[in-house]
Amino acid sequence: MYLLRILKSPPTNMRTSKSIVKIGLFAALIAGTFIACQQSGKQGNTNAPAASAGGGTAENKGFIIAYVDIDTVEAHYQYFKEKKAELEKKQQAIDNELQANVRALQNEAADFQRKANGMTQAEGEAAQRTLYNKQQQLEGKAQNMRSQYAEQENKFNEELQKRLNDFLEKYNSDKRYAYILSYRTGASNVLYKDAKYDITTEVIKGLNEANAASGEKK
Repeated sequence: MYLLRILKSPPTNMRTSKSIVKIGLFAALIAGTFIACQQSGKQGNTNAPAASAGGGTAENKGFIIAYVDIDTVEAHYQYFKEKKAELEKKQQAIDNELQANVRALQNEAADFQRKANGMTQAEGEAAQRTLYNKQQQLEGKAQNMRSQYAEQENKFNEELQKRLNDFLEKYNSDKRYAYILSYRTGASNVLYKDAKYDITTEVIKGLNEANAASGEKK
Protein backbone atom coordinates (compact mmCIF):
# COMPACT_ATOMS: atom_id res chain seq x y z
CA MET A 1 0.00 0.00 0.00
CA TYR A 2 1.34 3.39 -0.89
CA LEU A 3 2.20 5.77 1.92
CA LEU A 4 -0.23 8.68 2.04
CA ARG A 5 -0.57 11.37 4.65
CA ILE A 6 -4.33 11.38 4.86
CA LEU A 7 -6.24 14.29 6.25
CA LYS A 8 -7.84 12.70 9.31
CA SER A 9 -9.52 15.77 10.73
CA PRO A 10 -9.99 19.44 9.81
CA PRO A 11 -6.61 21.15 10.30
CA THR A 12 -6.53 23.81 12.96
CA ASN A 13 -5.65 26.54 10.49
CA MET A 14 -8.74 25.71 8.42
CA ARG A 15 -11.20 26.02 11.23
CA THR A 16 -12.94 29.33 11.60
CA SER A 17 -13.36 30.74 15.08
CA LYS A 18 -16.75 30.38 16.74
CA SER A 19 -16.36 33.64 18.59
CA ILE A 20 -15.13 36.23 16.09
CA VAL A 21 -17.94 38.45 17.26
CA LYS A 22 -16.41 38.74 20.69
CA ILE A 23 -18.31 39.69 23.79
CA GLY A 24 -15.92 42.54 24.34
CA LEU A 25 -16.26 43.92 20.83
CA PHE A 26 -18.29 46.92 21.81
CA ALA A 27 -16.17 47.57 24.91
CA ALA A 28 -13.17 48.07 22.67
CA LEU A 29 -15.08 50.79 20.86
CA ILE A 30 -16.32 52.68 23.88
CA ALA A 31 -13.42 52.43 26.36
CA GLY A 32 -11.91 55.88 26.56
CA THR A 33 -13.32 56.92 23.19
CA PHE A 34 -14.71 60.29 24.06
CA ILE A 35 -13.10 63.26 25.76
CA ALA A 36 -14.95 66.55 25.83
CA CYS A 37 -12.13 69.04 25.62
CA GLN A 38 -12.41 71.73 28.26
CA GLN A 39 -10.15 74.76 28.31
CA SER A 40 -8.55 74.76 31.73
CA GLY A 41 -8.35 78.52 32.00
CA LYS A 42 -11.89 79.26 30.82
CA GLN A 43 -13.96 80.74 33.70
CA GLY A 44 -12.49 78.15 36.08
CA ASN A 45 -14.74 74.99 36.29
CA THR A 46 -18.21 76.44 35.68
CA ASN A 47 -19.81 73.38 34.14
CA ALA A 48 -23.52 72.78 34.74
CA PRO A 49 -24.37 69.99 37.25
CA ALA A 50 -24.69 66.51 35.77
CA ALA A 51 -28.13 64.96 35.52
CA SER A 52 -28.50 61.94 37.80
CA ALA A 53 -30.04 58.60 36.89
CA GLY A 54 -33.01 59.39 39.10
CA GLY A 55 -33.72 62.74 37.50
CA GLY A 56 -31.82 64.90 40.03
CA THR A 57 -28.49 66.61 39.61
CA ALA A 58 -25.05 65.76 40.83
CA GLU A 59 -23.61 68.16 43.38
CA ASN A 60 -20.19 68.19 41.74
CA LYS A 61 -20.00 71.33 39.60
CA GLY A 62 -16.39 70.87 38.52
CA PHE A 63 -14.63 68.03 36.77
CA ILE A 64 -17.43 65.60 35.96
CA ILE A 65 -17.05 62.07 34.64
CA ALA A 66 -19.94 59.93 33.38
CA TYR A 67 -19.96 56.26 32.48
CA VAL A 68 -21.78 53.84 30.18
CA ASP A 69 -22.54 50.22 31.13
CA ILE A 70 -21.36 48.21 28.11
CA ASP A 71 -23.24 45.02 28.99
CA THR A 72 -26.48 46.96 28.97
CA VAL A 73 -25.68 48.73 25.71
CA GLU A 74 -24.90 45.45 23.99
CA ALA A 75 -28.16 43.99 25.25
CA HIS A 76 -30.36 46.88 24.13
CA TYR A 77 -28.69 48.68 21.21
CA GLN A 78 -30.70 47.35 18.28
CA TYR A 79 -28.08 48.00 15.60
CA PHE A 80 -25.43 46.09 17.53
CA LYS A 81 -27.75 43.13 18.12
CA GLU A 82 -28.83 42.92 14.48
CA LYS A 83 -25.33 43.19 13.03
CA LYS A 84 -23.90 40.77 15.57
CA ALA A 85 -26.57 38.21 14.63
CA GLU A 86 -25.78 38.71 10.93
CA LEU A 87 -22.08 38.13 11.49
CA GLU A 88 -22.70 35.05 13.61
CA LYS A 89 -24.95 33.65 10.87
CA LYS A 90 -22.22 34.20 8.28
CA GLN A 91 -19.69 32.61 10.60
CA GLN A 92 -21.84 29.52 10.97
CA ALA A 93 -22.30 29.29 7.20
CA ILE A 94 -18.52 29.40 6.74
CA ASP A 95 -18.02 26.68 9.34
CA ASN A 96 -20.66 24.47 7.77
CA GLU A 97 -19.24 24.84 4.26
CA LEU A 98 -15.67 24.12 5.30
CA GLN A 99 -16.68 21.15 7.41
CA ALA A 100 -18.60 19.69 4.45
CA ASN A 101 -15.56 20.18 2.22
CA VAL A 102 -13.29 18.48 4.75
CA ARG A 103 -15.65 15.50 5.07
CA ALA A 104 -15.73 15.12 1.29
CA LEU A 105 -11.93 15.14 1.16
CA GLN A 106 -11.72 12.62 3.98
CA ASN A 107 -14.08 10.34 2.08
CA GLU A 108 -11.91 10.55 -1.02
CA ALA A 109 -8.83 9.73 1.04
CA ALA A 110 -10.57 6.76 2.64
CA ASP A 111 -11.65 5.53 -0.80
CA PHE A 112 -8.07 5.76 -2.01
CA GLN A 113 -6.86 3.71 0.95
CA ARG A 114 -9.38 0.99 0.17
CA LYS A 115 -8.28 0.81 -3.49
CA ALA A 116 -4.56 1.42 -3.03
CA ASN A 117 -3.53 -2.26 -3.02
CA GLY A 118 -5.00 -2.73 -6.49
CA MET A 119 -3.33 0.30 -8.01
CA THR A 120 -0.09 0.50 -9.92
CA GLN A 121 2.61 2.75 -8.53
CA ALA A 122 1.84 5.40 -11.14
CA GLU A 123 -1.87 5.32 -10.32
CA GLY A 124 -1.18 5.54 -6.62
CA GLU A 125 1.15 8.50 -6.97
CA ALA A 126 -1.32 10.29 -9.23
CA ALA A 127 -4.13 9.75 -6.71
CA GLN A 128 -1.95 11.07 -3.90
CA ARG A 129 -1.08 14.19 -5.88
CA THR A 130 -4.77 14.77 -6.58
CA LEU A 131 -5.65 14.50 -2.89
CA TYR A 132 -2.76 16.76 -1.90
CA ASN A 133 -3.79 19.42 -4.43
CA LYS A 134 -7.38 19.31 -3.19
CA GLN A 135 -6.17 19.73 0.37
CA GLN A 136 -4.08 22.76 -0.62
CA GLN A 137 -7.04 24.25 -2.47
CA LEU A 138 -9.27 23.75 0.55
CA GLU A 139 -6.76 25.43 2.85
CA GLY A 140 -6.58 28.36 0.43
CA LYS A 141 -10.35 28.58 0.32
CA ALA A 142 -10.53 28.61 4.11
CA GLN A 143 -7.96 31.41 4.26
CA ASN A 144 -9.87 33.50 1.73
CA MET A 145 -13.13 33.02 3.61
CA ARG A 146 -11.50 34.02 6.89
CA SER A 147 -10.02 37.12 5.28
CA GLN A 148 -13.36 38.16 3.82
CA TYR A 149 -15.06 37.65 7.16
CA ALA A 150 -12.39 39.64 8.99
CA GLU A 151 -12.92 42.50 6.54
CA GLN A 152 -16.66 42.48 7.28
CA GLU A 153 -15.95 42.46 10.99
CA ASN A 154 -13.59 45.42 10.68
CA LYS A 155 -16.23 47.39 8.78
CA PHE A 156 -18.70 46.56 11.54
CA ASN A 157 -16.27 47.84 14.18
CA GLU A 158 -15.61 51.02 12.24
CA GLU A 159 -19.31 51.71 11.81
CA LEU A 160 -19.96 51.13 15.52
CA GLN A 161 -17.12 53.49 16.37
CA LYS A 162 -18.48 56.18 14.06
CA ARG A 163 -22.05 55.87 15.36
CA LEU A 164 -20.88 56.07 18.95
CA ASN A 165 -18.57 59.01 18.38
CA ASP A 166 -21.21 60.94 16.44
CA PHE A 167 -23.81 60.39 19.15
CA LEU A 168 -21.57 61.26 22.09
CA GLU A 169 -20.32 64.37 20.36
CA LYS A 170 -23.89 65.63 20.08
CA TYR A 171 -24.88 64.32 23.49
CA ASN A 172 -22.04 66.13 25.21
CA SER A 173 -22.11 69.27 23.07
CA ASP A 174 -22.78 71.32 26.21
CA LYS A 175 -19.54 70.02 27.75
CA ARG A 176 -21.28 68.58 30.81
CA TYR A 177 -18.72 65.83 31.11
CA ALA A 178 -14.94 65.95 30.92
CA TYR A 179 -14.80 62.20 30.27
CA ILE A 180 -17.30 59.49 29.37
CA LEU A 181 -15.93 56.11 30.38
CA SER A 182 -17.05 52.53 29.82
CA TYR A 183 -17.92 50.01 32.51
CA ARG A 184 -18.33 46.25 32.26
CA THR A 185 -18.98 43.90 35.16
CA GLY A 186 -15.84 41.92 35.96
CA ALA A 187 -13.79 43.49 33.18
CA SER A 188 -13.32 47.14 34.02
CA ASN A 189 -10.68 49.37 35.55
CA VAL A 190 -13.43 51.29 37.32
CA LEU A 191 -13.30 50.32 41.01
CA TYR A 192 -16.28 52.42 42.09
CA LYS A 193 -19.19 54.01 40.27
CA ASP A 194 -21.97 56.27 41.46
CA ALA A 195 -25.27 55.49 39.73
CA LYS A 196 -26.11 59.18 39.44
CA TYR A 197 -23.39 59.46 36.79
CA ASP A 198 -24.74 56.49 34.81
CA ILE A 199 -25.86 57.76 31.38
CA THR A 200 -26.37 54.32 29.85
CA THR A 201 -30.14 54.62 29.43
CA GLU A 202 -29.82 57.98 27.69
CA VAL A 203 -27.07 56.67 25.41
CA ILE A 204 -29.05 53.57 24.41
CA LYS A 205 -32.16 55.63 23.78
CA GLY A 206 -30.24 58.10 21.62
CA LEU A 207 -28.41 55.39 19.67
CA ASN A 208 -31.62 53.50 18.94
CA GLU A 209 -33.42 56.66 17.87
CA ALA A 210 -30.54 57.54 15.55
CA ASN A 211 -30.59 54.01 14.15
CA ALA A 212 -34.34 54.14 13.55
CA ALA A 213 -34.04 57.52 11.85
CA SER A 214 -31.27 56.20 9.63
CA GLY A 215 -33.45 53.26 8.62
CA GLU A 216 -36.38 55.52 7.74
CA LYS A 217 -34.18 57.61 5.43
CA LYS A 218 -33.26 54.47 3.51
